[in-house]
Amino acid sequence: MTKIAICGACGKMGRFIYDVISERDDCTVSAGIDKFGEAYADFPVVKEPADLPEKPDVIIDFSHPSALDGLLSYCLSNGTALVIATTGYTEEDTAKIHKASEQIPVFFTFNMTLGINLLANLAKTAAKVLGGQYDIEIIEKHHNQKIDAPSGTAIMLADAINEELDNKYHYVYDRHSVRAKREKTEIGMHSVRGGTIVGEHEIIFAGRDEVISLKHEAHSKQVFAVGAVNAGVFLCGKPAGLYAMSDLLASL
Repeated sequence: MTKIAICGACGKMGRFIYDVISERDDCTVSAGIDKFGEAYADFPVVKEPADLPEKPDVIIDFSHPSALDGLLSYCLSNGTALVIATTGYTEEDTAKIHKASEQIPVFFTFNMTLGINLLANLAKTAAKVLGGQYDIEIIEKHHNQKIDAPSGTAIMLADAINEELDNKYHYVYDRHSVRAKREKTEIGMHSVRGGTIVGEHEIIFAGRDEVISLKHEAHSKQVFAVGAVNAGVFLCGKPAGLYAMSDLLASL
């Protein structure tokens, strides 16, 4: 039985994660971490990781980038595995995550869904075939409460494509201030924020007289919770290292 602590337990995603775990028999919620919430189920909720009443096997984080230092400090001190599902990290934050993975198991991905990770693989295949001849644009859409832009998933998709193209491309996030033709070695990134859109990502390969689009739509945040819990159970007992959805999929 994997004991899981939820960071951001009282938020929407934290509650989704609790619901998913409640329906499984291979894991349980041992505690929640939330600065602004109170207990709402049969587990305690504390303000900081250091206040946890018992050591969990895994912490799943769906909170805010500002919680990273406290989480890493606790996990490194206690040898606790960490699933990071929060987005909006800086390059410095990402470097800290990679450094911590040298001592503890860390599952770090910008998107927890199976579909998005399949999309990334399809995009890499398309880039291998079409790269250099087709312009590449990525459009991502999210609800009006999302703070960071572009989304972490859009960056993940761009990185996957760029890796396939020997990292020769650069990212352009906004064109209104640049009065110039599009360069061939750029990947355009566009963000839409509105309503209650859970998450949509489309990759466009635009060539001469034809356009190829790859698209994924998330219709419920439950899909992210299911992926995060799967990652938590997968990570329990693993040696130190940086893990991603590709590792989980390979184990199925």
